[in-house]
Amino acid sequence: MDGAASLAALETCIQDCQACPLGAGRIKFVFGEGDPAARILFVGEGPGRDEDLQGRPFVGKAGELLDKMLGAMGFSRNQVYICNVVKCRPPDNRTPTPAEAQRCLPYLRRQIELIRPAVIVTLGATPLRELLGVSTGITRIRGQWQTLDMLGGIPVMPTFHPAYVLRQYTQDVRRAVWADLQAARNWLSENHGPAK
Repeated sequence: MDGAASLAALETCIQDCQACPLGAGRIKFVFGEGDPAARILFVGEGPGRDEDLQGRPFVGKAGELLDKMLGAMGFSRNQVYICNVVKCRPPDNRTPTPAEAQRCLPYLRRQIELIRPAVIVTLGATPLRELLGVSTGITRIRGQWQTLDMLGGIPVMPTFHPAYVLRQYTQDVRRAVWADLQAARNWLSENHGPAK
């Protein structure tokens, strides 16, 4: 895996993974998609039913909302990179266990090394907990900058998962997520110029 010099090579290397029980139950391995040199990376929890069927991240209702969120930020899906902590669907769309997440974490970390994003937006509590080791509830920590100790330190903006936004579709929740996304976009503009 460490020898994979591109995202395509990494996907080829790991797509048949059976390191945890999730591999046996998947229909399709959901590696991730987008610009391999994206300046902004979105990391979710794991694939759901639609993602498992299509082999693409965030393609169900939550994905439709994420696409709208990206559009509001001035991005299209092919200008960012989108992936998940785990690459196979947990049964009944449950939260991945820490053991499952830890098996997939080296894959995610290698994706980050290859993409070299300027900023990461974590969607929900799972990527925040598994990638950064932050166990504080997402409601308390969303909107507060964190740092991933990789590649000299990557700023991370935690926000709610789009599926949570759909379940709690209140003005307060939508306003909070928009503030988080604006913060990430503004940081990117201030430090790396306008979106390409």
